[in-house]
Amino acid sequence: MPLSSPEGKSWIRDRVVALGAAQPVSVLDIGPGVGTYAKLLAGPALRRIVGLEIWEPYVRTYRLHEFYDEVLIGDARKVALPAADIVILGDVAEHMTESDAVHLWARCAEAARLAVYLSIPVVHYPQDEIEGNPHEVHVDEDWDHERVLASFDGIGEWWVGTEVGVYERRTGGSARSQDSGRPRRSASSTTVSS
Repeated sequence: MPLSSPEGKSWIRDRVVALGAAQPVSVLDIGPGVGTYAKLLAGPALRRIVGLEIWEPYVRTYRLHEFYDEVLIGDARKVALPAADIVILGDVAEHMTESDAVHLWARCAEAARLAVYLSIPVVHYPQDEIEGNPHEVHVDEDWDHERVLASFDGIGEWWVGTEVGVYERRTGGSARSQDSGRPRRSASSTTVSS
């Protein structure tokens, strides 16, 4: 099952809720897995949430349409990222090379109007395929807090647990945000290609 450590999830939730206190926010959740962030963020601070999932079977198995306004199918390293107030890379970066993760982080900052959040294991954390999903393999399984800070530009705040670190990059509202005025819409699924 595509679950991750609960460490840091409430820290991200609290920061997103604070950003959405004055005006509800839109969120792009890259690698939603079982829908953890959609469930955590449900409430008045959230205006819209889009999931970008690389493994299509998870959309059906974990009923992601029940939790997301829209589910896109595609590889975040290769597809255009939709604009959002906040982008979450929740336990995704370890599934790719460091250079791919750093490049994706920069692209997320371009897509995010307010902030980008990264959740990543900060201890040796090997993982193989799960449920036949080759994307579950931890390609880079040896991140630590110092390496995260040195590799990912713009980190301003963080919280580190015993296994996972969570990191925030504020984007200052400079990014494009084409959906900021759109109302919530019914769930749909779209396959995006590079």
